[in-house]
Amino acid sequence: MEFKEAFIFVAGVTPQIITETLYALHNRSPRIAPDEVFVITTSVGREKIERLLIEEGRLDAFYRETGMNRAPLRFAVVSDNEGTPLDDIRTAGDNELVGDFIVNFIKERTMDPKTRLHCSIAGGRKTMSFYLGSALSLFGRPWDRLYHVLVTPEFESHPDFYWIPAKERVLDVRGPDGTVTKRLNTKDAEIFLAELPFIRLRDGFDLDGRSFRELVREGQREIETATAQLPLVLNLAERTVSIGPTVIEMVPMQLVIYNAFLREKLLRCRYPERPCCLDCTDCFPFLVDLSNRRVLEEMASDYRRAYGSNTLRAEYLLERWPEGIDVDTLRQHVSKINRTIKEHLGDGPLASFYTVTAVGRHGRKRHGVKVEKGKVKVVQP
Repeated sequence: MEFKEAFIFVAGVTPQIITETLYALHNRSPRIAPDEVFVITTSVGREKIERLLIEEGRLDAFYRETGMNRAPLRFAVVSDNEGTPLDDIRTAGDNELVGDFIVNFIKERTMDPKTRLHCSIAGGRKTMSFYLGSALSLFGRPWDRLYHVLVTPEFESHPDFYWIPAKERVLDVRGPDGTVTKRLNTKDAEIFLAELPFIRLRDGFDLDGRSFRELVREGQREIETATAQLPLVLNLAERTVSIGPTVIEMVPMQLVIYNAFLREKLLRCRYPERPCCLDCTDCFPFLVDLSNRRVLEEMASDYRRAYGSNTLRAEYLLERWPEGIDVDTLRQHVSKINRTIKEHLGDGPLASFYTVTAVGRHGRKRHGVKVEKGKVKVVQP
């Protein structure tokens, strides 16, 4: 797939990180050239970047010398709640505004699956770098990238160093009184681009919060919910359901019906690429969807696995309900399954992950088991 390459920088009063990162990406293999460049900054940062890179011609010179595709440079200036651009990030309130701004900026850019983000955390306040990395963890896709550019220390803070020029130059280092204290040759400079790994949470969570604080709170809650659940093991040969250390013996008919709900979760998940279920219930079927010959044959197959060579029970099942178990019978067994589980786990929050739960409006309810699919294992003889 050919992507539209979007470069995103957080920057303050050091515009050098923009050209240094572009230079590093241009010189890596394979080369990456931007189709668009975004700079998240303050009003003061924008003024300095415009003056040093654009008005004084450094960006034009960079593109001419490297031959890199010239991409439009767009500014995203952080503003307060009244729309007034921030000139700096000083207070706790300013930092919160920056976090919300960066997270929502990245969220919007990741809505286009044909765009690949290349994000640099090298510039701006440290909190800006933190928010950019966090935003990519929340919304980044597998093809998005996060970088930090590293420059030889002597050149890193030099006001006239923006990239390694093709024709070497000598740069003067001056002391507080303006006298030259040292001379640097650009042939001795090196620019390294470190690609930083990050944890992608996007596919695991459905986050609706607008603020960074809300998103972190939602994500933490979902993680805690997923990790707090006990493993569920359904063992057909032993005719048991184990929830953590609790072993529940089930009536065979209830066992195969319970397994039918687990099968929907494990084998018919609508989003197999997602590692977590969380609040997703899209795999929950209507009871009428389990009242057909296909599902009945799957239940009969489970019966055969549970009873080994004694297949008469499975054949009886197929003869009694040739078109599938009727909905009323399924509903009765679901009530018995839930009663059995609650007898062992209690009628509290823990049991709600393992009982057969109904979701949806009256008359249009779907049923399923909320436990994470990664916590479920079905043992077959």
